Amino acid sequence: MSTENTVNSSEDTIPVKRSQIQEAKGDDVQCSTCGSTRFREEGGEVYCRKCGTVVDEDRVDTSKEWRAFNSEEREEKRRVGSPITFTKADKGMGTKIGHNAEMNKVSGRKRTQYYRMRKWDKRLSNSRSRGLQQALKELQRVSSDLNLPESVYEEAARLTEKAQEEGIIQGRGIDATVGALVYLVARKQDVPRTLEEVAEQVPIKKRKLGKAYRHTARELDMQIKPGRPEDFIPRYASQLGLSGEVQAKARGIIQDARNTDALAGRSPTGIVAASLYIATKLEGEKLTQREIADEVGVTSVTVRKNYKDLAESLGIEEELENA
Repeated sequence: MSTENTVNSSEDTIPVKRSQIQEAKGDDVQCSTCGSTRFREEGGEVYCRKCGTVVDEDRVDTSKEWRAFNSEEREEKRRVGSPITFTKADKGMGTKIGHNAEMNKVSGRKRTQYYRMRKWDKRLSNSRSRGLQQALKELQRVSSDLNLPESVYEEAARLTEKAQEEGIIQGRGIDATVGALVYLVARKQDVPRTLEEVAEQVPIKKRKLGKAYRHTARELDMQIKPGRPEDFIPRYASQLGLSGEVQAKARGIIQDARNTDALAGRSPTGIVAASLYIATKLEGEKLTQREIADEVGVTSVTVRKNYKDLAESLGIEEELENA
C-alpha cells in the first residue's frame, strides 16, 4: 500500500504521509490532534489549519514553476551553476560578475559599476590563486596541443592543485610541473606521449622534463609502470592511415617479441616503428621505413635496426623477404 495519501480540501491538495497522522474511516485522513481534515503547506511544512499541528516537514518542491522554449530562456531562468571541476582555480564555484555579452544590456552607469567590481574581485585574489590559474591555463594549452582527452586534462588539473599545495611547483616551476603531470597522467590512462613531444610543447629540455616527472611522481606517490610499445600503436597507425588488420598484426608482433625478451633495453617508439613496418609488409600495405620513421619521430636507421632484430628473434626473415 502506498505510504502517502492526498488530502482534498476547498483550498489545498497536499500529499500527507500516513505514518505521521491518524487514519479515519475509509481513505479520509485526519489530524492526530484535533481530527481536522484541512491542511496547508507553507515553508516546506504541512500543518493542520485548525490547530497548527505539523504533520510533515522538510518537503522539497521538485516541480518547476517556469518553462524554457529555447537556449536563451533556459540560460536566463536556470538557477544552478556548472559542475565542480578541477580545471578552474575556484573549481567553478567562484563568483562571476557579469558576462561581456550581458554588459551591453545594462546602462552605462551599471556597466561601469560591474567593471569596477570585477576589477576589485580580481585584485583581492591571493598569489596562490593567481599561480594556480596560470598553471591551469598552461595545462589546458599543452593538453590541447597534444590532442589529449578531457579525462587527462581533468586529472592533471587535480594533481596540479595538489602539487601546488605540497610546494612542488615552487621547487620546479610551472612549465616543468605541468609537463611532468601531462606525461604521467597520459601514461597512466594509456594514451601516452613521448618525452620529446611533451618537452616541445612546454617547452623545456627533454633531460629537465625527465628529472621533473620522476621527482613529481615520487613526491605525489604515483606508481607509474614502464611504457608499453603497444599503447602507441593506435595513434601512429591512425596517423599513417593503416587498417585495423595492420594494427592487430603489429600488436601480435610486439607480444611475441616480448616473450622472447627481444624488447629489453629498447625504446618503445623504435619498437612501434619496426613492428608497424613488419606488419605493413605482411599485410601488403606498403610503406617505406622513412615514412614510418618521420611519423613516429625516430630515424630510419633505428627502424631498420629494430626491424632486423625483431625479424630475427621471431624467425620470420624469409616470410618478410617474400612479402
